[in-house]
Amino acid sequence: MRSAPLSRISRAVVTAALAVTGLVAASATPAAAATTTLPVETHFGTGFLTGFLKPGEAPPGANDWSCHPSAAHPNPVILAHGTAENMNDNWRGAASLLANEGYCVFAFNYGGAGVTSSMGGMAKIEDSSAVMAGFVDKVRAATGAAKVDVVGHSQGGLMARYYLNNLGGAAKVDKLVALSATNQGTTLDGMTELGRRLNILEPMNKFVVGPACPACVQQEIGSDFVTALNAGGGTAPGVTYTNIGTKYDEVTTPYTNAFLPAGPHVTNITVQDQCVLDGTDHTEIAYDPIALTDVLNALDPAHPRAIPCQVVLPVTGPLL
Repeated sequence: MRSAPLSRISRAVVTAALAVTGLVAASATPAAAATTTLPVETHFGTGFLTGFLKPGEAPPGANDWSCHPSAAHPNPVILAHGTAENMNDNWRGAASLLANEGYCVFAFNYGGAGVTSSMGGMAKIEDSSAVMAGFVDKVRAATGAAKVDVVGHSQGGLMARYYLNNLGGAAKVDKLVALSATNQGTTLDGMTELGRRLNILEPMNKFVVGPACPACVQQEIGSDFVTALNAGGGTAPGVTYTNIGTKYDEVTTPYTNAFLPAGPHVTNITVQDQCVLDGTDHTEIAYDPIALTDVLNALDPAHPRAIPCQVVLPVTGPLL
């Protein structure tokens, strides 16, 4: 007579256990999926310090050589770092963001003493562009993509333009998105102009700056390199250009030198025209949520994102 209640209790326990198991399994599924979303760094200071110490390591989200582009994002995105930077300290925000959005993302080092040098982008820009040419071909071969898109910071944008104009890159690149690029050269916050007035710029370039960083001299306003690259407008047919600059740039100066002459395939964006609260500088712009939203919109203009206006400080990034 007691077996029936016990049997019912046993069945109830089993049923409850199965229900709990099902609930746990169901709740585990979203959690497992959530772990595939990479954290996006928005603070240059943190990203730089972490990546500077590991220059040979790709930033999170980048260099998955098994990645196959989707129909939504058929072009792999290649990230080109700036002067005295490397792929890991420059792109710990953008690489994760783009990977989370479903892009195949790739990054590389160039212009350093070695491929794992913490401070890259120092060599002649022509030589760095040749490195980029080889990397683009490697990415295209691995992914099967006909074209790639490029996102460049500072010298990365200028160097990519040399690749497009002079090394056949225009046939392999669809979009170039540049963050605070030295497109028109830079006064380095007035230092080059001061040097010219004191008649010490050329000696400094020849004996001090040039030997240590040829690319630095090439990026000076009025340099032979910049003049030649910008002759005739400086853009290549078939490529769409988006240039993003900040009024608080202390490296590409004046900040408008990050821009190219307006045209049907050229868009110039000033961060503060979208959000006056954003005080991003030359370094933070590669991590800035507003600038990175501009990057997403430039890569996928058919699906524009709203600009997240918020307080952003130089170097240290968003307050919240």
